[in-house]
Amino acid sequence: MKAIGFKTSLPISEAKSFIEFETETPVPKGKELLVKIEAVSVNPVDFKVRQGSAKNTVLETPKVIGWDAVGTVEAAGDDASLFQKGDKVFYAGDLSKPGSNQEFQLIDERIVGHAPKNISTEEASAMPLTSLTAWEILFDRIRIQPEKDKGKSILIIGGAGGVGSVAIQLAKKVGNLKVIATASRPETEKWCKELGADVVVNHKDLVNEVRNAGFETVDYILDFVDVNQYWSAFIELIKPQGHIGSISDPADPVQLRDLKRKSASFHWELMFTRALYETEDMDNQHLILNNIASLLDTGILKSTLNKTLLGFNVENMKEAHRLLETNKTIGKVVVKF
Repeated sequence: MKAIGFKTSLPISEAKSFIEFETETPVPKGKELLVKIEAVSVNPVDFKVRQGSAKNTVLETPKVIGWDAVGTVEAAGDDASLFQKGDKVFYAGDLSKPGSNQEFQLIDERIVGHAPKNISTEEASAMPLTSLTAWEILFDRIRIQPEKDKGKSILIIGGAGGVGSVAIQLAKKVGNLKVIATASRPETEKWCKELGADVVVNHKDLVNEVRNAGFETVDYILDFVDVNQYWSAFIELIKPQGHIGSISDPADPVQLRDLKRKSASFHWELMFTRALYETEDMDNQHLILNNIASLLDTGILKSTLNKTLLGFNVENMKEAHRLLETNKTIGKVVVKF
């Protein structure tokens, strides 16, 4: 089968930052599915792993990355029971396993969902990783209870990004929250409002912007950019006994002691945790993805696809990474095979 990977970490402009190669089609065992890939989308984790996992070394076998995928089940291991051959599925993968930038992929069925039926393959492929991340941080980490917490306020940093675009929708349409999102350009502000944000503020003067919008403090804060960049503003804006969640990778330690006076809580979210540690609730991702598919099929949730590149080749993989590395993308970039 055809695969695209890399042997060393190079700038995306370099000719061999990605290489195409042939490899054996794998055979599923246990709870694994063999999926024929139809489309993938690219996330910041893709270029971060490409940039950092093979620095100053040359791998003997190319490393295949890529996590978001939509495809069709071709075969299943002996212990798999959730899917049958021919089922169309979508998923966000496992950080410790070969990725989706190949024609066929092995994936544990417990982190796979039935793909939505009423949207296109490329629209569906934009959603798994960001939807799982947003769902988990909202409902598993800061533990929003839609009926109990209806009308509470949430500040979302990075509203136009991949995760922020889904978090706005889930917080508003499922969580019943008052949503404040950050954006600093007219096109990103428009995007956030179209997704359901009640208020859009500029992150460059965060405290004053939020307070001028009528919020002295907020019940919840989600950081999808850089927690330390906004930490002092978070300390000011979080309500006593409020909750802050983050997915970012700060270079310096987070000063959690600053939260003590307000008895506020801090929560990390990594979408890959359940798969990495095969947690006892690992199959929750199967259930979450099925919920996401239903929300997409009924139009409650909107796909955040913004650009599709046609063709599974090195040029399109490089272009997808180049676009994300500008840090100016809105929504998601998809490569359709």
